[in-house]
Amino acid sequence: MTAHNPTVPQTSLLSRGMLAVMLAQFLSALADNALLFAAIALIKAGSAPAWQVPLLQEFFVIAYIILAPFAGPFADTLPKGRVMLIANSMKFLGAAAMLAGLSPLLAYGMVGLGAAAYSPAKYGILSELVAVDKLVKANSLMEGSTIVAILLGAVVGGWLADYWLAGALYAIATAYLLAAAINLLIPRLPPSHVLTNFAPLAMCRDFFHATRTLMQDRDAKFSIVGTSIFWGAGSTLRFLLVAWVPVALNIHDLSTPANLSGAVAIGIALGAIAAARWVNLRTVNRALPAGVLIGLAIMAFAYSGNIATAIAWLLLIGFLGGFYAVPLNALLQERGHESVGSGHAIAIQNLFENISMLLMMGLYILLSKQQLPVIPITVTIGGLVFLAIGWLAWSRIRQEAR
Repeated sequence: MTAHNPTVPQTSLLSRGMLAVMLAQFLSALADNALLFAAIALIKAGSAPAWQVPLLQEFFVIAYIILAPFAGPFADTLPKGRVMLIANSMKFLGAAAMLAGLSPLLAYGMVGLGAAAYSPAKYGILSELVAVDKLVKANSLMEGSTIVAILLGAVVGGWLADYWLAGALYAIATAYLLAAAINLLIPRLPPSHVLTNFAPLAMCRDFFHATRTLMQDRDAKFSIVGTSIFWGAGSTLRFLLVAWVPVALNIHDLSTPANLSGAVAIGIALGAIAAARWVNLRTVNRALPAGVLIGLAIMAFAYSGNIATAIAWLLLIGFLGGFYAVPLNALLQERGHESVGSGHAIAIQNLFENISMLLMMGLYILLSKQQLPVIPITVTIGGLVFLAIGWLAWSRIRQEAR
């Protein structure tokens, strides 16, 4: 009987390692999304200015940007299951700090620290668990479990935040602990790209070298820019919903915007399933039309006059986003795994995605402080997304036509 070589990816999408990764990711993502609505409720309970609500996202993403040179090497130097364990423990500390009375902005920033370390590991491990020909399907499974978690986390978090805020925080902290425990079940895969020098300056140089290497790869650059635009818009849309619902629908609870963000999550899950069926790494350009349509769908959604129309537009926005983003993620993982390490690649992607979030959320905060109505703000964001992805698609097609 031949011994198993742990460096060869398993062919099964339902191996013990994949199941453990998906379950831990499910619990962690559920807690992340519930915590957001708990933090919003705490800010509102403290009678803080309305523009502090989107500021939560700025505190969350700044950790991704600051830790970008270190998160990838950290994920690639240790077994990724242990990296996920450490990251979920950090998220637990952030939730506990919020429960203990720390400012929601600062506590949510602590959770951002854990998330920054977690992301390169959770996606980077996929290329170590499955073969390249199953990478899009593995991403679709990961996205599917994550979307269900986002849906449940948003719905339960919004409901609990309206009716029992302390209970919401206790449940969230427990979910992070369970996720950390499940991380112990992930096989101890050998590190993919061990770093020999852990000096901060050396790690920064290594990161910038990896960034330059990836950005010189046409497919990797396309993937990084494309997903950055999408997730910047998606993050902003979630906070726009909190302001849009009272104005457009005259509903003033947190459950409704939470449920509407759940509609986007369902759409992304359906889009991810469709992408797994119709798109692979050789046909990734099939995702481009869906990406171009996202911005137009956001602009149309802004003028929804009732909850049924809003749900329909948000389902469509999510579907287009899932069909567009999942193949681009798989493309980057494949290119990263072949060059700088999948953990490095995802950390670099996180840097660009979170810079995009920081800029788009900053624009939203700026427009909100100028007291521009929320519907024109939503149209502006949708227009920017349409122009940006349209330019990316045109550039991609023009390059391949040469």
